[in-house]
Amino acid sequence: MLRPEHCLRLLPPVATPGLAASAAPFCCPLHRRGAVHQFRPPRAPALRLGGKPSSAVRASAGPDAAVAPAPPEMPQREVARALAEKAVARLGPRLLPSAVPDDVAEFRNGAGNAVGSLDVRRGAPSSSIDFMLESTLHCKVPNGAIDITSILIFLNTMTDAPHFLLELIQGSSTSIVVILDLLPRKDLALHPDYLQKYYENTRMDEQRSKIEELPQARPYRSPSLFVRSACSPTAVMVSIDCGQGGEGTLEEIVHGQLAAVSKEVLQIWLECCADSTAEMDDAERDCLLKRDQIVRSKSIEVDLTASLPRMFDPDVSSRVISEIRKAFGVQEP
Repeated sequence: MLRPEHCLRLLPPVATPGLAASAAPFCCPLHRRGAVHQFRPPRAPALRLGGKPSSAVRASAGPDAAVAPAPPEMPQREVARALAEKAVARLGPRLLPSAVPDDVAEFRNGAGNAVGSLDVRRGAPSSSIDFMLESTLHCKVPNGAIDITSILIFLNTMTDAPHFLLELIQGSSTSIVVILDLLPRKDLALHPDYLQKYYENTRMDEQRSKIEELPQARPYRSPSLFVRSACSPTAVMVSIDCGQGGEGTLEEIVHGQLAAVSKEVLQIWLECCADSTAEMDDAERDCLLKRDQIVRSKSIEVDLTASLPRMFDPDVSSRVISEIRKAFGVQEP
């Protein structure tokens, strides 16, 4: 979950727990494995990608806390839902059932203006799948709302094939940031055969070009050098801005070019990476594991620990981060 840090600048400080119930609701802006679904009022079960519906969205505040109205279903969530369903159908028994607690599968803050979901499915024993994570975050801001939808599929050390990453960050009704990549697990300069196998032979760069060539697309450059170094040279990292009155144009792009490219990249990953195995000696395996752990730890440090506590009450953000750490295999600091 390598999110654009500029979204966090919109976040005001979170009210202290003691003041949360009595103070006016603060506005927080704004992902299996975040689930891709439409958030619904607490009485209605929410549809979660790859997971079973929960009976209610758990709240950390008392019964008088305001409840945010359900955001309308968004095109990017429909696209992500279709991708997750395709991945689950293909991976099948290699994924275990979700074991995420209900109060993490669906969560919101005490003020009722931020809601989220998380779904994690671990890989079955003897599978090269480590986990599949789906997540959504939706937070109201003074001038609208920020919505983040994520899908991560990470592999274990049975293979050195890349991980799959999709993150869609919508900051307005006419703009969206897209991060789509096969995350490399080796230094590409030191392993040109790896670069050729997973990026050149699969023609991944053609998929990147299809999005970057859109007239509404501009390159997105994360302020984090680590984030930029972790992605492949074929990563789709763009900001699509359709300008004032461009809601319809953005929806057409999301359902059209973005959906098509995302589906193709997932298909490449399913065909070339998901079933891959690699002969490695102990030193190579240890190096691969160390690199994976650094990427995971840094993702939590740069992303989650900076954003979730600013949107959700401490007990909620702590539960969610703890569950993600468990999926990532990263210990508490």
